[in-house]
Amino acid sequence: MNGVFLWLTRPKFDIIHGHSYHMPMNRTRILLIAFVMLSLGSCRSTGEFGSEPEQLADKSRITLQSMLADEQYPGLLNLATRAKAIIIAPNILQAAFFFGGRGGNAVMLSRGPDGKWSPPAFYTIGGLSWGLQIGGQSSELVIAVMTEKGMHAIMSREATLGANAGVAIGELGKGVNASTGMDLKADMYAFARSEGLFVGISLEGSVIAPRETWNQQLYGESATPKSVLVDHTASSQSKAVADLIAVMP
Repeated sequence: MNGVFLWLTRPKFDIIHGHSYHMPMNRTRILLIAFVMLSLGSCRSTGEFGSEPEQLADKSRITLQSMLADEQYPGLLNLATRAKAIIIAPNILQAAFFFGGRGGNAVMLSRGPDGKWSPPAFYTIGGLSWGLQIGGQSSELVIAVMTEKGMHAIMSREATLGANAGVAIGELGKGVNASTGMDLKADMYAFARSEGLFVGISLEGSVIAPRETWNQQLYGESATPKSVLVDHTASSQSKAVADLIAVMP
């Protein structure tokens, strides 16, 4: 598939009956790569919008509206109204039995100097990990990008959360109010609303990379994330795009 990028974390060694071991790579790696690729292709839906980029934009709108209105995430609106950019992934799939994978499609919108939001550029989020982790989960994810450093890390075409140029990501759970009692020093803050059971999952080490074919499909062959998010030289008449921009905080 186009635009699939994976990140493999350094293996962890565990102790079983006093002996260290590491998980075998070959077969497990193949299975997890297949999982992440499958998850990236699982975001198709039927409805008003025919193309996959438009469907993702529409689903991202629904996710953002729902999570901003959800009283369980009081910190999200506070951060989103001050963010340099917002990343929305309406369906991140995660699964593991010691060796795990996560993946999904995402949109990113940036706030201009005039306070207006850009159209969405299209990305993938993917990662592999191994260590003590068991379970499966489907998540809606919203990331508030708070700093220029965080913005530039994503715009550099491929960013690894928590690793690129010292970019820090904070993961906030239910009931955390970002306006009080928080040391807001991270470059990005992630809010995930999840269904399922997962032990030992983190976005740390996940790769965010552009889906060039989707950007070109919606905005034209010369479109790049920079032309969409920063230069504002790429545009679309898509109703899904307009509806998503309209609900941005």
